[in-house]
Amino acid sequence: MTGTDPAPLRVGLVGYGLAGSVFHAPLISATEGLTLDTVTTGNPERQAQARAAYPGIRVAESPEELWARADELDLIVVASPNKTHVPVATAALEAGLPVVVDKPVAGTAAEARALAALAEERGLLLSVFQNRRWDNDFRTLRTLVADGSLGDVQRFESRFERWRPLLKGGWRESGAPEEIGGLLYDLGSHVVDQALVLFGPAVRVYAESDVRRPGAEADDDTFLAITHANGVRSHLYVSATTAQLGPRFRVLGSRAGYVKYGLDPQEAALREGLRPTPGAVWGVEPESMWGALGAGESPLTGGGTPVETLPGDYPAYYAGVAAALRGTGDNPVTAHEAAAALDVLEAAKRSAREGITVTL
Repeated sequence: MTGTDPAPLRVGLVGYGLAGSVFHAPLISATEGLTLDTVTTGNPERQAQARAAYPGIRVAESPEELWARADELDLIVVASPNKTHVPVATAALEAGLPVVVDKPVAGTAAEARALAALAEERGLLLSVFQNRRWDNDFRTLRTLVADGSLGDVQRFESRFERWRPLLKGGWRESGAPEEIGGLLYDLGSHVVDQALVLFGPAVRVYAESDVRRPGAEADDDTFLAITHANGVRSHLYVSATTAQLGPRFRVLGSRAGYVKYGLDPQEAALREGLRPTPGAVWGVEPESMWGALGAGESPLTGGGTPVETLPGDYPAYYAGVAAALRGTGDNPVTAHEAAAALDVLEAAKRSAREGITVTL
């Protein structure tokens, strides 16, 4: 930064598990205009990991330590377990601090809207970390939809599938309702958000949700069907029990279809310790992984034309947050948008439980 640039915005990160250590801390640290000031975790091992990864940062045992020195911070990021999202975000807003919350922002749409109302009342930013809006394949698909390459989209298939026949343990696999675990609210938060971004509001929701693995408590194999107000139908799959993975996207339009296999490379890169530093190649995949655009034949048998995948760009989310805090840009993901996705997730949960189609 030059001498005329404003001081970096100081960020307090609550939680240093998977979300905090793999996603938020690296992306915050790589964003110009933000500095990772404090990591909050009561786990001594994670405290040591944070200090080793970010020399000079402060470490807090609990969020309450952050509220006590709220005037020393400019943003709170909530990356703790799902059940803590609402209480921690509420406390941060009441302390006068803008907030980023990992998805799902809350367990219900009503809670998300209440948080949004509190933020608006206090005049504070409340943003939701829906990072997969910046996946490489989704960025590419948005372009194809916008430029008319597909014609009028009729059906959208999106899969976030994994083969994990053995349980990993932890709160994400807990069946306790207060934990907000299971794939419907985990990976489902991503695929539903993407569908709504592409094709607008949902009017009907149908879902099938199962617990497949021995010893599992929460859903690990779920399907959602959404009818959008514009007539597009989205078929969304999230699973940990898929022995043969399907295409990440299959999008069918009146003019052409787009089929894309494989996952965005950014999460794997972050897990490996790579960082989106200035000038570095980031979010780029090899040509062999590009999707295909065409009509009349499967890309696996030679149909379609390869479409270069745009680079993934998770750093754009926190750059957007920094701009919004400085008044030079819009909130990249609002709590109202997240609440709309939660409307769908709640409807899906009811649909699967009662065996009905739910009208929104």
